[in-house]
Amino acid sequence: MDYQRRKKLTNFTIGLLFLCGGIEYAVILPTIWAYLQSLNAAPYFLGLGISAFSFAGLITGPLFGYWSDRTHQTKAIILFANLFQIAGNFMYFVGGSKWMILSSRLVAGVGTGAGASIFGYLTRSTSSQERATVFAAVMACRQVGLLIGPACNLFLRLCNFRLGPFVANKFTSPGLFMCLVWLLLQVIVVMMYYDLQPLPSTRIPRAESTAPHEVLEEEEEPLVKHESGQEEALESCSYGSTSAECQEPVLGEEGRYVPNGHLADEEAAKEKEKSPFHDFSSVREYLREEVVVLLTAQFITLFNQTALETMVTPLTQRYLNFGELENSIMYFLCGVEVIGGFFLVRCLSTRLTDRVILVLGLVICNVACIWCLLFLAQPQGTFTVVLTEVVVGVFLQVLGLPFVAVSQVSLFSKVTAEKTQGFSQGLRRSVGGIATILGPLWAGGLTDNLYIMLGVMMGLLSLLTVMVGLSYTYLVESPRTYLPSGVSEDECCS
Repeated sequence: MDYQRRKKLTNFTIGLLFLCGGIEYAVILPTIWAYLQSLNAAPYFLGLGISAFSFAGLITGPLFGYWSDRTHQTKAIILFANLFQIAGNFMYFVGGSKWMILSSRLVAGVGTGAGASIFGYLTRSTSSQERATVFAAVMACRQVGLLIGPACNLFLRLCNFRLGPFVANKFTSPGLFMCLVWLLLQVIVVMMYYDLQPLPSTRIPRAESTAPHEVLEEEEEPLVKHESGQEEALESCSYGSTSAECQEPVLGEEGRYVPNGHLADEEAAKEKEKSPFHDFSSVREYLREEVVVLLTAQFITLFNQTALETMVTPLTQRYLNFGELENSIMYFLCGVEVIGGFFLVRCLSTRLTDRVILVLGLVICNVACIWCLLFLAQPQGTFTVVLTEVVVGVFLQVLGLPFVAVSQVSLFSKVTAEKTQGFSQGLRRSVGGIATILGPLWAGGLTDNLYIMLGVMMGLLSLLTVMVGLSYTYLVESPRTYLPSGVSEDECCS
């Protein structure tokens, strides 16, 4: 089988993985509270069950990411993680006690950590130009799953049969259904997923310079070149700068890593013999301005999103008298809008830079927060007026999400080291996991004080906007260059 066909099958399988993740969320979430009530669980067990799923993924994401960085093998990680999804959902089907339900969500959440390895693989196998497009398509797959999930519940609620000693009913059948889905996906991964490495032809060609210090003017040209049998210093000391030249480092010095972007072929051969974490410094890698800004964007975006999801149902019930059907239709339409937003971003990413898309998303989110603060904190007027205010507010909030989500993930993959992308993506997803835990817990107690809740959301978003504005020049589209050890910028740059 040729390389391109294997790559298509692998990408198709990745899409199925995210699709099934969305289906599970949409199948389990609507029934878990009634399931816990049937087992005489206290109300706080609902929050524990939802948080346990996110907490497990928060812990395992960096671990699975580190594993993939060390081995560059993601297939084994996915198969291993899916075992936890299968076991967790089978435990949910067995049920029997509230503690079993809580444990089942904790076990199933372990499997979500494989997402970090997948994002690491996507970063290594795509160019900087196409990365945002690929990420948008993958995220859209999960949103499609969120639409399919409620439709699955239409027939799962009709289940009423026994499977040996176990009973399948409207509460336990979602666990059995997802257990079978993950089993099927396990077979698909075995047959259709391949651990592919970038073809040699996709690596950046070595520059053929006619002068000893020829200036590189194209982003695609190599970051490292050789002359007279010795390695020269990297061409640039700044983010994306191509005009500054560096002095030649001392032979034998240990070079720092080049985040994101392929090394020259000779250097790449040497790097393969080293651990991806050789000369790795978490302080140097993650305590940089642009990385902190993007991790903050990840946290605030998901925190505000989950807080909005927590707020909107009590709001529509109180002011619009919405029931299950109306809320289901609303969430369905929001899902359609999110999918459309991801495909819109996918198209725009071929024409606009990630930085511009991020700014557009922040503008939309700020307008949405201002609208909600003015009109939804204390809605007044007729049913039609309140409904219009809610529809516009929710529409704007949902519209801004794909812009911010895709752009910050794509930028994060470009400003962190390519060889440790699995661990870096795991860290990013863990920050998002903290947000998805804190958002509902915090907003759940403020549904009667929407001015406070929306005001805090607006404040966080304003803080993020200022941070992005001040750090705009650091959020580069091209890979960051590191200097060899012991060479300072003053010594290197002319």
